[in-house]
Amino acid sequence: MAQFHKEFSVAVLIPCYNEASSIASVVSDFKKALPGAVIYVYDNNSTDDTARIAAEAGAIVRREPRQGKGNVVRRMFREIDADCYLMVDGDGTYPAESAQDLIRPVLEAQADMVIGDRLSTTYFSENKRPLHNTGNRLVRGLINRLWHVNIHDIMTGYRAFSRKFVKLFPVMSEGFEIETEMTIHALDKRFVIEEIPINYSDRKGGESKLNTLSDGFRILRIIFALFKNYRPLLFFGILALLLIGVSLVLFVPVLIEYLKTGLVPRFPTLITSGFMAVAGLLSLFTGIFLDVIISHHSKEYELKLIAFENESHPSL
Repeated sequence: MAQFHKEFSVAVLIPCYNEASSIASVVSDFKKALPGAVIYVYDNNSTDDTARIAAEAGAIVRREPRQGKGNVVRRMFREIDADCYLMVDGDGTYPAESAQDLIRPVLEAQADMVIGDRLSTTYFSENKRPLHNTGNRLVRGLINRLWHVNIHDIMTGYRAFSRKFVKLFPVMSEGFEIETEMTIHALDKRFVIEEIPINYSDRKGGESKLNTLSDGFRILRIIFALFKNYRPLLFFGILALLLIGVSLVLFVPVLIEYLKTGLVPRFPTLITSGFMAVAGLLSLFTGIFLDVIISHHSKEYELKLIAFENESHPSL
């Protein structure tokens, strides 16, 4: 891999919040694994000595005052210029010896995002929080079903990116749901994704920043929002079917009674059924309208990708 470091620049990006107990070893391990890379530690309002220890270990330390991993990623992606970006947490849970395997597909132009897949190896045996394990399976199942793919690890914090992906990725999340947003964006915009199995180790020191319930609800909320934003026809089509279905359930008994007696004694039910049917049709037309807009935006994004490629490789 040494020849890649001479021809390409590699940046290791480490978002950190109170990782004083592990950051020195993380920086040291990645300096050894990727001797040609530049190590950046972004401190997110740590109250311990994370920033000082990282600097003493040889990292370039910068700060992001807005709390949340998504805010840190936004700043990292905008400030750092490199040919390949490797993002890893500062808690020592991800193996530095897998770093070259992750960056290789990016440097060889075989992938735009390489995912360090924990869930196919040691994650479920190492992670002692059963609700986290259940959450990972749930999120993975939802996204794979909605996007008709088979991604094993949706929320891993160990990833390599191409410059194209980083510079054209609109970061909208503020917290730990950023990994889910990255995956969905890559799927929707048809970036090339590759997964590399890695060995995961549960954190040995410090306290986890994750809150199983609150972070789980936030991730499910962003999946819901991204599903609505990226797949509006399917989203509003399902909603339309539900509304029209309820409308029919309410309407059919009224219709049967009318056919038998010629009377409509339950006008409130009939009116409710009519409103539900109208709401269903509105939902369907909303989905169709938004789908046209999304299709137009997708074409514009493709043109941005082409322009970016032409700027990066003017001779092609």
